[in-house]
This record gives sequence, C-alpha cells and structure tokens, in this order.
Amino acid sequence: MQLSDFHFTLPDELIAQEPLPERSASRLLTLDGWQVAHRAFSDLPSLLRSGDHLVLNNTRVIPARLYGQKTSGGQIEVLVERITDADRMLAKVRASKSPKPGSTLELAGVNVTVVGREQDLFDLHWHIPDGVSLDELLDRHGKMPLPPYITREVSNADLTRYQTVYAEEPGAVAAPTAGLHFDESIFSALQEKGITHSFVTLHVGAGTFQPVRADNIKDHVMHAERVSVDQETVDTIDQVKRQGGRVIAVGTTSVRALESASASGSLQAYSGDTRLFLTPGSEFYTVDAMVTNFHLPESTLLMLVSAFAGYEQTMAAYKAAVDERYRFFSYGDAMLVWAANKNK
Repeated sequence: MQLSDFHFTLPDELIAQEPLPERSASRLLTLDGWQVAHRAFSDLPSLLRSGDHLVLNNTRVIPARLYGQKTSGGQIEVLVERITDADRMLAKVRASKSPKPGSTLELAGVNVTVVGREQDLFDLHWHIPDGVSLDELLDRHGKMPLPPYITREVSNADLTRYQTVYAEEPGAVAAPTAGLHFDESIFSALQEKGITHSFVTLHVGAGTFQPVRADNIKDHVMHAERVSVDQETVDTIDQVKRQGGRVIAVGTTSVRALESASASGSLQAYSGDTRLFLTPGSEFYTVDAMVTNFHLPESTLLMLVSAFAGYEQTMAAYKAAVDERYRFFSYGDAMLVWAANKNK
C-alpha cells in the first residue's frame, strides 16, 4: 500500500490541546466490522462482558526534554529517546548545527560528551557527579515532552494528566495515550462487571512521531522500542482464552507488545526490543479488540489500526469521527475497535 492511502483531512481545531477536566469524560467511537456507533468512554464496561481481560501498558513518561548549550555557546534542545546505561543515553539534539562526535554539551548543570551518532540519534555520555543519578538530573531539570502537535507550553497539569494513573515503569518519552482515559471509576466499574486486567511494558520512544517518508509503506523502517511481557501475564491471558474471554489491548503500544511476544504464533514471555510494524495483511495472534485514540494521518499507528480492523472500515470510521467532531490525538477521544476476523 502507498503512504497516500492513509491520508485524511483533519481540521486543526479538532486536535485536542488540553485534557478534559475528567479523564473518563471523553467520547468513545466503537468500530465493529462496518458498524460505527458513538458512545461515551464511561460506557466501556457495558460494552464488554464478564471474563474479558484488559492489557494495559504501565510505562511511565520521564521528563525527557532538556535545554542547554554547546560549549561554543549555541543553544540546544535535547529529547531523550532512551537511557542506555547509568551515564549514557540516546537522544535527539536540535541545534543550529549538529554537534560533532567528541564535542561537549552543557545540560542540567553538567558536561555531556557526544560519543557518536546512530542515524538521527546522538549517543551522549553524561559526566555525573558522585551521589547523583541520571534519573535525578532529569527529574530536576527535564520537562514533560508533550507531542509536537500540542502547540502550547507545558503546564503543571500536564505532569499528572500526560501520565496514566497506573504508570509505574519509567522509560517512555511519550504517553500510551489510550490509557489516559482510565480512572478509578472506570476500573471499579470493570471490576464489578467481572473484567480483569494485567500489565505489559513498552517504553514509547520519540520515534512514535517519526513521519513515514517512504511512498511504499513496506519500505519504512520502524524505530526500536523496549518491551517486556512477563510470564504471569502470559499465564493469565492463556487462562482467559481457555475460558472463552477476550483480550482487549489498551493502546497500540499494548497491541505491539502482545503481538511482538506472539511472533511464534502463540504468546510467550518476552523482554527486549521490538520493531514490529503492523500493516494491512499482518496477522494478529493474541489481541481481540483494542482501545485506542485517534492517530495522525499517514502514521504507523493509523496503519496498525487499519491492519486490525480493516483498511476501508478504519478510514470510514475516521471520516465519521471528523464529521462528528471528535477530539483527536493524545488528549483527544477514544475508539473501541474489534478485530476484523475474530469471533466475538
């Protein structure tokens, strides 16, 4: 398929710039085959059945945006991609001129050496004082890395609202945004309905916003992200499946985590990197439905949803969402999407 196949027109005013006052107050579009319905997110428990199982991504967003300067005086902006060691990271560096290997940056009050470069990421070595950790420096000096389509300044509210209520494992530089709709009232209603949940971890990287530049989408090289699916979660899902329950992944990140761990055809515990790129025609082995936000035109995430629900059905649902004035992207509304060829 061609990149242009995933284009749609989105009015700027539909890009949500602020979260709603209440997490679960968003709208919910449901897509089941060709059937589209318009609901409230608080309806989610009533749309599932006892014995179903949610899988959520418990990654925690780190304050990954830093500002500093080169020793030459030029201003720089750094966006952490991933921490690779106690004093090393891969990061994007924005500057008038890209820093060269061996040059020194001044960030968070310490010197940082540019070790080298891996495509568009810089390998940075931090000269951290004794008794201080890199995590502590980020907590003190870093800012919450809101997505590029949120054009306002970061507010204090973003420190909590651009984080799921169950975030636990630090390492993401973007939130798993489908999870932002969940609050204690939703979890209580799910529990009362007999719907269980478990967690996986996928640390969302800045590459999630990387545009697809290849005209033929099969030529796109997916960015790597760290993922962990433990044995306890595997055993729980196996039991859910044996008892006739359905697995609902919360977010495309949870889908990619589960399907990366299902590469053999069945779900197995897995810890490592994934570059899984799900496009129309891809197989799904574990996930029966997903909760997801609305994604950017021509994005890998829109391609994933199209692979899961059917290309034509997905694009028709997005047209309906635009016509019905849904709020888009990270702080926007949600979808409940059923797999195209699975028994429900």
